Amino acid sequence: MTQKDVARLAGVSQATVSMVLSGGGSPAIPADTWARITKAARELGYSPNRFAQALKTNRTMTIACIVPDITNPFYPALMRGIQSITDGLNYDVIAVNTEGTPERERHFLDWSRQGRVDGIIGVFFTLRAMDFKPLVEAGVPVVRIESSKKRGGELPIDDIFVDSRAAAYAVTHYLIARGHRRISMIAGRGGPQGVRIEGYRQALTEAGGEPHIVLDEAFSEEGGLRAARSILDSDYKPTAIFAANDLMAIGVMQALRESGLTIPGDVAVVGFDDISAAKLVTPSLTTVAQFQYEMGVKAAQILMERLRGSKPSAGTALEMPFSLVERGST
Repeated sequence: MTQKDVARLAGVSQATVSMVLSGGGSPAIPADTWARITKAARELGYSPNRFAQALKTNRTMTIACIVPDITNPFYPALMRGIQSITDGLNYDVIAVNTEGTPERERHFLDWSRQGRVDGIIGVFFTLRAMDFKPLVEAGVPVVRIESSKKRGGELPIDDIFVDSRAAAYAVTHYLIARGHRRISMIAGRGGPQGVRIEGYRQALTEAGGEPHIVLDEAFSEEGGLRAARSILDSDYKPTAIFAANDLMAIGVMQALRESGLTIPGDVAVVGFDDISAAKLVTPSLTTVAQFQYEMGVKAAQILMERLRGSKPSAGTALEMPFSLVERGST
């Protein structure tokens, strides 16, 4: 199959097919035309010569997805959303893991500047907007997945965010409405920790409660287990524990079971992220859904618009919704 065959099936010119399937495109090409061309290419089984394409377009046809913990179940759904867009445009996606450390995050920014990828979508725990300036000046667009409110800036960096502060406030208010006043919160260090603690602290203080926060080094089951054991060994006896992500919440549940406490009878538990395991643990976990797949779709669409030159010169910010999912742990 050739581009001429794709053009015939899609009802467009071969030049238009070439622009779309090369990943370059043009701001003048309507979205429905893009969809028609990529659908035709899939139906015909068209496969471009990637080496020749790279030489012609000076592009790698590769996107980097940079995340702090590739083992966290939050991120595969995000990557699936990204690939649902990039696959149809003949882009490959490489996933890289930073452990959320500044050294590894900076390493992969430098790596991206070396012509290895055409753009990046990432979750960064330690970097700020100006850290990306050399990258965008080198022509590598960036879409960040953020956990706090953003409003776009002068640099052409695009942000997709969930207002984690508002979500944590909503979770805490929900627990208060169910009669809880002694509510502990646990979190890992860095990343979304700060804004989620702010939301929790505000809601609890407004209700006359006293915040009780325990931090661990890791946003993981082990981190949740350690933090929960620390709470259970202390004089503070909460009736509810709010974990800053679902993995930590699952660790909390393990610690409570080890101590002979029932969930939610003795202690209610709430997580954050709505990973697939949240529905599978016993009791099932009340949590905050962030719609990671949809986030990935939007991030990839925005990145492709940058690569086509159809985004404004300044940065943009897109807020995504969250939803409290009530299950058996509360």
